[in-house]
Amino acid sequence: MNIKKGNGLGGTPVEIVRPGRANTWGIRTPLHYDPAQGKRVRYWIGRDFPTKTAASRALSKWLTDQESGKLVTRSDMKFGEWIDKWFDGLRVEETTKAGYEPKIRLHIKPHLGAKKLTDVTDDDLDDLYRMLETAPCPSNGGKPLGAKSVRHIHNILSGAFGAAVTKKLIRFNPAATANPPTLRQIKAQQSKVVVLDDVETSRFLGDIWTPCGRRGCGPLHGCTRDAPLWTTYTATGVRRSEALGMMWSLVHWDECAIELEWVVVEVGNKSVLRRLTKDGDENAIIYVDQSLMNVLKIQRERQEMWKEKVGEDWDEHGLVFARDGYMLREGGIAPGGPQDAGQVSARWRSTRTRLELPERFRIHDWRHSKVTNDLDAGENPVEVSANVRHHSPGYTMSQYGKRRVEGARKLASGTAQRIGLGRIG
Repeated sequence: MNIKKGNGLGGTPVEIVRPGRANTWGIRTPLHYDPAQGKRVRYWIGRDFPTKTAASRALSKWLTDQESGKLVTRSDMKFGEWIDKWFDGLRVEETTKAGYEPKIRLHIKPHLGAKKLTDVTDDDLDDLYRMLETAPCPSNGGKPLGAKSVRHIHNILSGAFGAAVTKKLIRFNPAATANPPTLRQIKAQQSKVVVLDDVETSRFLGDIWTPCGRRGCGPLHGCTRDAPLWTTYTATGVRRSEALGMMWSLVHWDECAIELEWVVVEVGNKSVLRRLTKDGDENAIIYVDQSLMNVLKIQRERQEMWKEKVGEDWDEHGLVFARDGYMLREGGIAPGGPQDAGQVSARWRSTRTRLELPERFRIHDWRHSKVTNDLDAGENPVEVSANVRHHSPGYTMSQYGKRRVEGARKLASGTAQRIGLGRIG
């Protein structure tokens, strides 16, 4: 292809010689600043216009689009570069970023990072989703990723591409027309939540408060070390992070209430204390029975014993369930500081095995158990929802009101009596 010399500055149609067929006209942009590349550039708008007038009209449209902000910048930026830049600029909780990082590093960048940002299509995303759902994944024990994980990856991609559209780096968000796993597919893969009824819960509470009776057994022995913490989970249904973030200054003894203002969450390989933001609570308060307040008094007495025992090594944070002095390791969390959330879960798994609880029963399943048992007992759904701080009773009923056989039978019996159904036949 031969290009006839023009003024070289752009903005002037140039006739292009096409051997063997009619010549065409080309037009370049004026020299202008491209924010994506961070420098002044010019480029060809097109080189196959049939007439000089058509080329000039194309330039006029380009100038109009540029002034109106409709123009998408031209950039050779790789998608991997863009998603790194997008990730670094995210204004979200550190726990949210910690959840995004491994998915970007392990599943997104290895497959899409080398492609140009402008070249990634919805077909590319669909291919990625299908591959993740079917190919063995080393980070998932050699099994393919589940539908929920793949959907989370899609949400990350949608956010990154959406930001690129806002910055006018691409015209359209390819994630908007991609086909990630549906909510129905996610629900189909979810395991049924294990729930313990009131009788099983009562038996559990008796077991965790029973001393082992071995040599050295006492208030600070490991056999009942976590009894106050496990009891708090069973009685309140709070999340793991919320119990670990409870503060003595926020326990209202006379009102039998606990204010939840802090949580202990995992960020990277560390457990950190931060303010509660989940559900938009500004002043989340749960109300409890006096018997649980008595349990917290036992916890306070034990904590005072630990303070006296470890002395100056105690790092006061005012936490109800602070790290105690049991089996301290050099370089570990100082007594008095927030507990390691992962270690708490590990101790729970050991307790679960020792007491022969269902293998899949998690700390969070105490929340499911409490709400389900409260609803089964006929408690007011509004109060049940409020005390676990759900956004509405409807959500509580839809998510937790699963065990309804007895309730349904009572309802059917009540209806039959009211309408005189028994008189028939």
